[in-house]
Amino acid sequence: MTVMEEYKRLEKKVLEYNPSLDVQRLRAAYEFAEQAHGAQKRKDGSPYITHPIAAAEITAEMGLDEDSVIASLLHDVIEDTPVLYDEIVKKFGTSVANLVDGVTKLTRVVYTTKEEEQMENLRKMLMAMAKDIRVILIKIADRLHNMRTLEYQTENKQRETSLETMEIYAPIAHRLGMQKIKWELEDISILYLDPIGYKEITDALEDRRDMLESFMDNIQERISERLTENGVESRVYGRIKHIYSIYRKMYSQNKELSEVFDLCAFRVIVDSITDCYNVLGHIHDLFKPVLGRFKDYIGTPKPNMYQSLHTTVIDTEGIPFEVQIRTWEMHRTAEYGIAAHWKYKEGVGKHRDEEKFAWVRSLLEAQQDTDATEFVHELKIDMFSDEVFVFTPRGDVINLPAGATPIDFAYKIHSAVGNRMTGAKVNGRIATYDTELENGDIVEIITSKSSKGPSRDWLKIAKSSEARSKIKQWLKKEKREENIIHGKAAFEAEMRRVNLSMSAIENEEVQPAILKKLAVTSMDDLYASIGFGGMTATRAVNRVRDELIRAAKPSLDKTILEKINSHSPDYIQKQGKASNGIIVEGVDNCLVKFSRCCTPVPGDDIIGFITKGYGVSVHRADCPNYLNSMLRPEEAGRWIRVSWAATGKENYETSLVITANDRDHLVIDIATTLATINAKMRALSVREIEGGKALAQISLEVGGRDELKYAMNKLSAIPGVTDVRRSGA
Repeated sequence: MTVMEEYKRLEKKVLEYNPSLDVQRLRAAYEFAEQAHGAQKRKDGSPYITHPIAAAEITAEMGLDEDSVIASLLHDVIEDTPVLYDEIVKKFGTSVANLVDGVTKLTRVVYTTKEEEQMENLRKMLMAMAKDIRVILIKIADRLHNMRTLEYQTENKQRETSLETMEIYAPIAHRLGMQKIKWELEDISILYLDPIGYKEITDALEDRRDMLESFMDNIQERISERLTENGVESRVYGRIKHIYSIYRKMYSQNKELSEVFDLCAFRVIVDSITDCYNVLGHIHDLFKPVLGRFKDYIGTPKPNMYQSLHTTVIDTEGIPFEVQIRTWEMHRTAEYGIAAHWKYKEGVGKHRDEEKFAWVRSLLEAQQDTDATEFVHELKIDMFSDEVFVFTPRGDVINLPAGATPIDFAYKIHSAVGNRMTGAKVNGRIATYDTELENGDIVEIITSKSSKGPSRDWLKIAKSSEARSKIKQWLKKEKREENIIHGKAAFEAEMRRVNLSMSAIENEEVQPAILKKLAVTSMDDLYASIGFGGMTATRAVNRVRDELIRAAKPSLDKTILEKINSHSPDYIQKQGKASNGIIVEGVDNCLVKFSRCCTPVPGDDIIGFITKGYGVSVHRADCPNYLNSMLRPEEAGRWIRVSWAATGKENYETSLVITANDRDHLVIDIATTLATINAKMRALSVREIEGGKALAQISLEVGGRDELKYAMNKLSAIPGVTDVRRSGA
């Protein structure tokens, strides 16, 4: 298919749902984008313009307005071409230019840590969504097409993009109710994150395809016949659950595919809500319902607008399956979420369903005083966790994240209710603050004007970021002196844990840099922030530690002979060759050993430590032991310059640490990979750790850093491996 044929297909698709489309304007946007991208190519060799066309086609499938489709065609021109914002304003209007600019600003920026990078990406997305929800819909369309063409990227890029998609884009699609796109993003991601697990599932499904199709045809026919006999207009169809749904069930419950019985699900789509409940009666008459597996999301819709009746039943052969019953409008919402409710195409200047994503603003407000790691963790809970639906005494439905407590309920009602809370009743009985609420519970909050306010311990009990944020805000405002005391104690304890002295913090020359690094005006502000939970003591100390190391590094102007003679004179020889491939401060043939904590190899930046009686121990320049020792005055002067000799040993022993999903044959795969690249392995041990993970420690011999990097890349490509790093890193 030519590029022009792809564009004409897009144009036709938009006209199907938007007959008033300005075809000339859409064509102008296509031609403008094509000219701007010029000779740029994609990884598969196709003209770059094919990507914007494909992204625009996805937005058209969502049913978005004309400006959104045009912005999709132009979404990369500001970032990847010389085109400026003002030029887009002039040719296509401010609305389109703002959308393109909004998508451009979501481009990843490199941050100090992975948590900070994720936090900023999520915050930028939430801000863009709060300003104009169309920005994130276009970005999701862009990501979906990139995922569909991920096969042309390198293995590392595939894994990195897939992980980001699972952690950010799939949760956002879920929270926006875009189930169809969410499922596709998840399925493609797991293909690259665990190709072996993916293939096992697809191969097993293919082996059982005839049986599954026969089963689905039989059930579908029985339901259709019953509804037709009773005059219910409907569409009935079955489907095999998507790959990631099966994958998650298998690995979370440690099951084989043969043990996963509810592989099939059926949908019944009807014209009215009355028909939905009518169909439910027929389904329960035809098949035996499973107790406790009925959910009414019509009476109590999910926060992402999803509505359906869900019931799990068992056929005469004892095979369980799920049936979802919904109207056509509910079906469109389930497929495309908020995009199904779009109003821009009606010529309205503002979205009428704005309250449907008011949660975006509440999430932004809830994360004002949260550090990066906590922000990412809490946002994932808010966006991707299961929900529980509970009731107020008046019968109003309140949705909360799974595991929520009366504290979460109280703050969901109002911050004043939470702050004055002195007790709670669940289903008429007094309940403790940490009681986990369940679907259907009736919750009553007991309040008092004489309440002393929330306790600091409530932060450990509350599950929702909204409740935790409001508790922190109260503690920040009302308990500053107490926060300073608690925060300082936590900070000092963490400093002691990592062998840092508080006296270094009080240095007048160092303190301004520390305060600037932590974005606070005084140490009391820092302590207060730690005290109310705005920042963890661990994160604060880690950032302070870097500043102290930079400030405390001593001058190395003294000669090597002065230093070594004062500590270990017996090991210095004035003449001879380099020892173990290392030259010490220009003096060769000094007794040298390589540290076990960081195992340096040629190519690494290195530093030497004068030991008492054992010569010079060589460390990597980024070794934690070196960095910590530099802060101890009694040891700082014993660090000396060392360098690699022009010719050294043939091989050097070093160590790697691998984190992977715990699975059979992991050890074999690691050993085989190293054997394939002729890497000499000295030792290998693997142990289980939390979260279904395994930790492997490897000792191997390499000729230098390049050879080690090559081995690490090969190990990273092993299915299920999530991290490969050097010991001491």
